[in-house]
Amino acid sequence: MLDEPAWRARSDAHEARVDALVGDHLARRGSGLKHPVHDFLFTYYSLRPAQLRRWSPGYGVALVGGPDPVAAVDVAARHELIDGTHALLVATSNRPANFGCFGMHEWAMVYRLAEDQTRHPAYPLRLGPDGTDAVVEGHRIACSHFDAYRFFTAPARPLNTLDPSAHDRPAYEQPACLHAGMDLYKHAFRLSPLVPSELVADCFELARDIRVLDMRASPYDLSDLGYEAVLVETAEGKQQYAAAQRAFAERGAPLRRRLIEECERLLAVTAD
Repeated sequence: MLDEPAWRARSDAHEARVDALVGDHLARRGSGLKHPVHDFLFTYYSLRPAQLRRWSPGYGVALVGGPDPVAAVDVAARHELIDGTHALLVATSNRPANFGCFGMHEWAMVYRLAEDQTRHPAYPLRLGPDGTDAVVEGHRIACSHFDAYRFFTAPARPLNTLDPSAHDRPAYEQPACLHAGMDLYKHAFRLSPLVPSELVADCFELARDIRVLDMRASPYDLSDLGYEAVLVETAEGKQQYAAAQRAFAERGAPLRRRLIEECERLLAVTAD
């Protein structure tokens, strides 16, 4: 049970936090402006800003003095989602981290494409098409995340040393992968409102920060937006990328553990 002052304080704090996180996006959207870095959080991921802003204390908590003190949620109906999410998170957590991919997934997504055919044609490739292709061909590509791998160009797919699919994610995903770190946000909001909204916001903030590194290490020239490139085609850039990747893996680990614990709590409810 949460008394009214306590839950209203948490709700207000969550709304203020989300407003600060999404304010720039909403302003750009209102002006019809696109952003190659941050729009991803609202296009690839399906949660709308208004949904992210909505606060929930999580399953099993009643709000004293709320408009609906006890909201019924059919946890059993979501057993398959909870169980599958738990299996993926546990498998990812238990797998050794790989810090040797150097963000080549973004390069493989533009391999052998003309600049006007890329996902962000308004922004040039730093090394041009030929230079970008040479980087891909000169590196070992080992993308373990299916939702990154599936956007590889057709000529780039055979270059990947792994073959992840939509059905075997627990066999591949590993905790240093930037996309696996960003996906903690997806797992959290898909479990809403059964998990506390503060946890969803924590995962969103991590995803937002990871996305910046993801695109700074990409082949695109985003200097006009104020993003300094991480030159992963160089030895120094690889060290810079791996260090940032390690820091994000360390930030993601406790969030992954919290989501695992929430799944286990909810699975115990479905077992009953």
